[in-house]
Amino acid sequence: MSRKSRAKPPCPFRYFHSAPEVIRMVVMLYVRYPLSLRNVEDLLFERGYDLCHETVRLWWNRFGPMFAGEIRRQRVSRMHSFRHWRWHLDEMYVRLNGDMVYLWRAVDHEGEILESYVTRTRDKAAAVAFMKKALWRHGSPQAIVTDGLRSYGAAMDELGNRKKQEVGRHLNNRCENSHLPFRRRERAMLRFRQMKSLQKFASVHASLHNHFNSERHLVSREVYKERRSAALAEWQILAS
Repeated sequence: MSRKSRAKPPCPFRYFHSAPEVIRMVVMLYVRYPLSLRNVEDLLFERGYDLCHETVRLWWNRFGPMFAGEIRRQRVSRMHSFRHWRWHLDEMYVRLNGDMVYLWRAVDHEGEILESYVTRTRDKAAAVAFMKKALWRHGSPQAIVTDGLRSYGAAMDELGNRKKQEVGRHLNNRCENSHLPFRRRERAMLRFRQMKSLQKFASVHASLHNHFNSERHLVSREVYKERRSAALAEWQILAS
């Protein structure tokens, strides 16, 4: 029997006339920085690229999750040996057509955003669903830092990891500070209108924030420049 050759996956840019480098730059500008669709259109026009703001919307919706998924797979594979770490869990409210929904986030001790999950409530069921998703993808941490919300304790009782919970004032500042980039991005987008779009953008934004977060306030200028160059080089070969 002849061995069948494995088919090469099709190029994701094959139906687009623009270069992959331009598409990656558009997605990075829109998701990473607090810019609107028309701001990105104007920036690209100054650089000689004439495209509509709806094209920016199409590209980020089409390629943003793909880039974020590739970044997430690479980073999760690198962190398999660091499963026993400290997590920080917190939830933030987001306005959705005048209603309040909650964005749950899990952040590790280095500020890496591990998981983002959107729910309409912040009760025990929502906390259990969020923690199950984070534990299934990233493994079990050594300690879990939360605020005083009772839903966390009830969820941990059901999952059997209540002994890992740590609650205290100022212990969860790591996760509180991780909300700031998303808040700035939310204001630039004039808020969200659907839970599906909020969940999608929160996941993509978290992956790109992790990828380009070089901790410039903790390292020297030379180290920061090396990390920035490495992040841009890895970004250029995504889905190439």
